[in-house]
Amino acid sequence: MGSWEAGQDGVVTLPDGRLIRGRALRAGALTPDLEPDFGLYLTSRPHAERGESRWIRWPDFRLPREQSEAITALRDAYERSLRMRVEIGCDGGKGRTGTAIAILARYAGVPAEDAVTWVRVNYRAGAIETPWQRRFAHRARLWI
Repeated sequence: MGSWEAGQDGVVTLPDGRLIRGRALRAGALTPDLEPDFGLYLTSRPHAERGESRWIRWPDFRLPREQSEAITALRDAYERSLRMRVEIGCDGGKGRTGTAIAILARYAGVPAEDAVTWVRVNYRAGAIETPWQRRFAHRARLWI
């Protein structure tokens, strides 16, 4: 267990200093030195990788099927990021992953109204692809 290094591909430094990684799963397998300690995967079909992980049913371009379950999983990932290498991933690493990172940024202190912009500046310019993903990142109740 450890931490990511700032500057690694997909690694984002949250405002409170925690490091998390966003990843496009379609990019393929990772080398052992880049594997996370914990992965949270946001896909329409079950997904797991080596090591500890959790899957959330979240169709492409949509919202999680069970929003309260997704918020609980994101809170868990945020807490784990203090002591573990945590990655958030979806097929393209953009819409669902960006939405999830926006929620992690809110846990780290970014105001809800700034979360989408923060992700686009600090993770990927085109992150959070749909209006409903933007609304979810902004309006999600973080303390369920």
